[in-house]
Amino acid sequence: MKIAIPHALLYYYYFPLWDTLFKELGFEVVDTGITNKDILDKGSKAAVSDICAPIKIFTGHVIEGLEKADYVFVPRFARIRKPEYFCPKFMGLPDIIEGTVEGIYGRIISPIINEKNNEDISSPKTYDVLTDIFGFSHREIRLALKKAEEVFLRFKNLLHSGLSCDKALESYKLQRWEKDLGKVKKDGEVTIAVLGYVYDVYDSFISMDIIKKLEAMNVNIKTFEMVPIDIAYENLRHYRKRLFWTFSNRVLGAGLFYLKDTEVDGLIHVTAFGCGPDAIVGRFLQYESDVAGKPFTTLRVDEHTGEGHMITRLEAFVDMLKRKKWASVSRGI
Repeated sequence: MKIAIPHALLYYYYFPLWDTLFKELGFEVVDTGITNKDILDKGSKAAVSDICAPIKIFTGHVIEGLEKADYVFVPRFARIRKPEYFCPKFMGLPDIIEGTVEGIYGRIISPIINEKNNEDISSPKTYDVLTDIFGFSHREIRLALKKAEEVFLRFKNLLHSGLSCDKALESYKLQRWEKDLGKVKKDGEVTIAVLGYVYDVYDSFISMDIIKKLEAMNVNIKTFEMVPIDIAYENLRHYRKRLFWTFSNRVLGAGLFYLKDTEVDGLIHVTAFGCGPDAIVGRFLQYESDVAGKPFTTLRVDEHTGEGHMITRLEAFVDMLKRKKWASVSRGI
């Protein structure tokens, strides 16, 4: 039996866990592939017109999955850390998909992820839906989740060693765990912290391969998922109140950490147009960057963003950082 995992949203962070779980249970896992114009067009046509681009892209991948597999995996993310929650679109994602995609009824697998404090989302009760639909025993699910949790821990170790999500995913798929662990490019002229949700930064179509473009400009890259969650939250302690959304807090906490990192020359915040939580995260990052005296810029992306505009913005920002660094060196700072 085939199950499709849409190559969108939190695929970039949780795919190794879900892929291992379903394979251990005997499923054939279908990856819907990288986003292209056809997938975006399918999603944009089916989705509500004013919804954000990441949800339109996910919708397109669901449609793609229906064409390739028996079932499509659409988890309902409520929370993984009390008292924070996910964006309402994540909380209602299965409802959004069922209301917009034709032929989805009866072919969707939607576990409810509602954890008090478990980033690994590996509680057996979360996946009771697999027992209800397919008749797996609780023991079978526990054993599969144990293996999936081990794999996800190794994946996070790759991230914390300095690999970006796309490179860590490639390492997982090619089983190059030890070979790639700690192999990070550090010989660039400047270092930039690229902050943003994984589905904004690593979807090569919507972000137009921002990471590869920066690396081609001889830039070292640091991202939010490279910062362990406890360190990210430690950097939020000076606020009286945290944000309501878990990954927003992680992006902001990582940004605060990188503002104190002497290796980091500047920050880029990649955000999808119309994202409510990011409207708040961006303002915090901009303010804190001004206080720290580090250059900061925002790149807003959607299905209409032009590549020429993106490249011009990146080139200007990188050139400014290089000139600033050269000037500091020449003055002996």
